[in-house]
Amino acid sequence: MKLISWNVNGLRAVVKKDFQSIVDQLDADVISIQETKLHQDQIDLELPGYHQYFYDAERKGYSGTAIFTREEPINVTRGLGIDELDTEGRTLTLEFPKFYLIDSYSPNSQQELKRLDFRMQYDDALRGYMQRLSEDKPVVLCGDLNVAHEEIDIKNDKTNHKNPGFSDEERNKFSELLDSGFIDTFRYMHLDEVKYSWWSYRFNARKNNAGWRIDYFVISNNGKDMISKADILNDIFGSDHCPIELDLNL
Repeated sequence: MKLISWNVNGLRAVVKKDFQSIVDQLDADVISIQETKLHQDQIDLELPGYHQYFYDAERKGYSGTAIFTREEPINVTRGLGIDELDTEGRTLTLEFPKFYLIDSYSPNSQQELKRLDFRMQYDDALRGYMQRLSEDKPVVLCGDLNVAHEEIDIKNDKTNHKNPGFSDEERNKFSELLDSGFIDTFRYMHLDEVKYSWWSYRFNARKNNAGWRIDYFVISNNGKDMISKADILNDIFGSDHCPIELDLNL
């Protein structure tokens, strides 16, 4: 089963850049999207062969997640069940027979880490949610998790230390997630490989490959044997992020 995750930085914008041809090229069973920046009724998206599930932020033009899947899920859950964390359309879960898939657009801590407390609350709630689900069957978390975990995951680690996405607090929360029974699939399959999934639009960052790896597929330890392939598809354009891939043997 081929899974794709992609922060599109506006679904309407990427549709205008021929999203359909990218979908055809990816030929994935499930495509998880972050930062849709719309309400579902604002787009007429035809994706033949895919069921479409959206979780919109209350505020129009902001945040939002979506999953497009060939296989109809057993169940769909929007949010984490915590009111103060569930207004921005950040967490969408589909249950399949062999695993749960969680699509997360994790909050950005913002300049001067002014939203760090909200981010920490979200990370703790998401981790607890994942742990509860993993007691039933394997859990796959994908999405823009807005953190570069280690120095290898960011081009300029020294100058970005303590910046949003590379603060000690955010990196420690990601370590805490992995230590609680989860695997960073790309790093598990590519121990020393340097590859990024996001580049600033400024300073020719993508051309110079001055990027960050902030998009992940994470799987619970009880799903480790299902991992077949994990990759970052940095030859696909259309957003400031590129898609990432996880292939599972089910």
